[in-house]
Amino acid sequence: MISILRRGALAALAAISLGAAAHAQAADPNRLFADSRMVIRDRFSDEIVGKGRDLVFIPGLASSRATWKATAERLRGRYRLHLIQIAGFAGEPSRANATGEVLVPTAEAIDAYLVEQKLTPATMVGHSLGGTTLLYLAQKHPDHLRKVLIVDALPFLGAVQNPAATSDSVRPMAAKIRDGMTASAGPVTAASLEPQMKSMSKDAASVHMIAEWGAVSDRSVVGRAMYEDMTLDLRPGLASIKTPIVLLYPDNVPLGVPAGMMQKVYPMVYAPAPTVTPKLVANSQHFIMLDQPQAFAEALDAFLATP
Repeated sequence: MISILRRGALAALAAISLGAAAHAQAADPNRLFADSRMVIRDRFSDEIVGKGRDLVFIPGLASSRATWKATAERLRGRYRLHLIQIAGFAGEPSRANATGEVLVPTAEAIDAYLVEQKLTPATMVGHSLGGTTLLYLAQKHPDHLRKVLIVDALPFLGAVQNPAATSDSVRPMAAKIRDGMTASAGPVTAASLEPQMKSMSKDAASVHMIAEWGAVSDRSVVGRAMYEDMTLDLRPGLASIKTPIVLLYPDNVPLGVPAGMMQKVYPMVYAPAPTVTPKLVANSQHFIMLDQPQAFAEALDAFLATP
């Protein structure tokens, strides 16, 4: 059941980039607030809104910063929010991500920005690939993080079907997916992506929104980022992590996964990391914040309330 689910998730992510536009046109199509300040960098943009303590959000693969819109509307009166958008995703121009590696250079660029803007040690929230980015930073730049909330990300995506997998063993499959995405021609509509996106969220409106983000993402950027996500193995560094991390993970019951199944997966994967606290969110899929907004809000508030 788990391998079927994860194959579906990989297929859905692949479908996102197959429908991607070759080049995004709008300068900042994902701007959420008229009174925000936009900072544009080579590998990402930062929409800054609100007043108070700084809080940084990173969305996932081919996703918009609108992933966090409801959260931002709720928190902007108490926090200064930094809503990151990765170049090449969801209509953001590709800029420096147009060629070469994406995941690690973008993570390093975000880290350098945090230091430059005196945001360190930072409190950060990341979903999916954004969560992978935070796991990487927790291992490479631990002094730059105060605490982290990760929403449904794994330390090695390549091992979801085979725990014995290694970066080398999954590389051919990852390369095939990447190259297939890059070689595919012609746009695909959001409507055509929606059937695959049903593995991402149980809410029909959210499925359509996620598909729309995929339809305007740069297929090359998404393909290369997905390849890197599948082959980057952060498991060896889990035991060395010092940053307090809360991990929210779905039960995937709306997809037909037996209740309790995911509780045997995520805690085990993260067991070597002594500072990671896994928390199940019932009746949710990959986009937990869209499927269970109240449960997500309560978990986020509890996370923010800790020292």
